[in-house]
Amino acid sequence: MNMEVILTCAVTGAGDTTSRSEHVPVTPDQIAQAAIDAAKAGASAAHIHVRDPKTGKGSRDTELFRQVVDKVRSSDTDVVINLTAGMGGDWVPDDSNPAMPGPGTDMIGPEERLAHVIALKPEICSLDCGTMNFGNGNEIYISTPAYLRRMAEIVQSLGVKPELEVFELGHIRFAKQMLAEGLIDEPPMFQICLGIPWGADQSVDTMKVMKDELPQGASWASFGISRMQMPMAAAAVAMGGNVRVGLEDNIYLDKGVLATNAQLVERAREIIERMGARILTPEEARKKLGLKKQS
Repeated sequence: MNMEVILTCAVTGAGDTTSRSEHVPVTPDQIAQAAIDAAKAGASAAHIHVRDPKTGKGSRDTELFRQVVDKVRSSDTDVVINLTAGMGGDWVPDDSNPAMPGPGTDMIGPEERLAHVIALKPEICSLDCGTMNFGNGNEIYISTPAYLRRMAEIVQSLGVKPELEVFELGHIRFAKQMLAEGLIDEPPMFQICLGIPWGADQSVDTMKVMKDELPQGASWASFGISRMQMPMAAAAVAMGGNVRVGLEDNIYLDKGVLATNAQLVERAREIIERMGARILTPEEARKKLGLKKQS
């Protein structure tokens, strides 16, 4: 049981959710405000993607990230900033020539994937620790060992804490290899991602298996998607982990009731506190994770 929980809110993501809920933030101002509102509701950290304000689709534009980060940092509400570094790995084979990229492909190298992290130096950024099939179409997410090693080197040189996002056991295996090679500073920080097609399923058994494979002394959190968001939050706390909720992973508060990010944080907070634990403040989370507040 984890009695002192770091609660992260993933406020928007890059998925096609904007057409399904008016509460999913799109513009930099909306995304920044969602992070601030989540912090006011009790979140220790905000995991941040950005979207093209015109289309609502996920973006990796450094200027959009800058606008969000500047607004959050200049606000009177403290929150740990965790920027995604997962954009730029999408590959969709062309129907007529599968050896070539088709529509929907967005494939770039390690330095480009980290351009906004290099420019803004958040406290945390995510590293998706492997390649996987993504959804039921032809899309795959590509994150090769060579790319990951280079990204880990860059993040380490910046003094940014990598959040090692793992979607299956093989991802944990490679993350531990990077740790052994000195590319990840001790203690490592993991995010066990459950329920995303076609990564690991979201269940207590799966979470325990993946948690048991983490290196000794690692900090870890986990999340489930859709209706399993809150059950997986409770399971993570019970097993000694931290928690992630938010509209990136689930747009509903109750069946048929659309949520805001702040409402999901409040619901998770209630669960955590009823379990007898407490949520750490951003400053306490920094101390626990060994982070340095950026400004």
